[in-house]
Amino acid sequence: MSHDELPVLDPANYDAASDEAGCVLLAAGLGTRFAEGNKLLHEIDGVPIVRRAIQPFLAVLDDIVVVVGHDAPAVRAALDGLDVTFVVNEEYDRGQSTSLHCGVVVARNRGWDAILFGLGDMPFVDTESVQRLLRVHTGPAYTILAAAYEGTRGNPTLFDAAHYDALSAIEGDHGGRRLITESDAAALVETNDPGVLRDIDTVSEFERYR
Repeated sequence: MSHDELPVLDPANYDAASDEAGCVLLAAGLGTRFAEGNKLLHEIDGVPIVRRAIQPFLAVLDDIVVVVGHDAPAVRAALDGLDVTFVVNEEYDRGQSTSLHCGVVVARNRGWDAILFGLGDMPFVDTESVQRLLRVHTGPAYTILAAAYEGTRGNPTLFDAAHYDALSAIEGDHGGRRLITESDAAALVETNDPGVLRDIDTVSEFERYR
């Protein structure tokens, strides 16, 4: 199944979430396209990007893990006082897949039914978007979900425990994109939230959004 063929689901057709899911926020990368230091530490309205990025997950979930690597002490400091657990990815320079692997280890150890992956450079995701992904996960048909805005795939993403082995086998800097685009178990969840498409990779994007 190609990306363009992914079904788009309406969360209103699903009941409240009941499965035991946790969040893994990916905040370990080098961010090489951002020319002015660590983008996660730059502030929007006085709040570091990474701290803004984690807020919608904190509002919904009790179990949140942040994967750190590059500039780990500073990223930890930016999240000081929040109820999160940190995991250090010692191989962060080998690509995002290594942070996914860290997340799978945590999920298995904690008995999560699913992982909700968030990105540390996406500071505009609404809390309701997180809730919608978790609500749709209670349905039996789709076990890989990606937030969408007007039918365009974005983040966060959710992977049921059935896909932990496949996530562990990913290599390089591709994340879980291939699993989403090629699996018959994947679907998009319409969020009506443009924030699920708005990541910050460059200084110009930061200046435009701040």
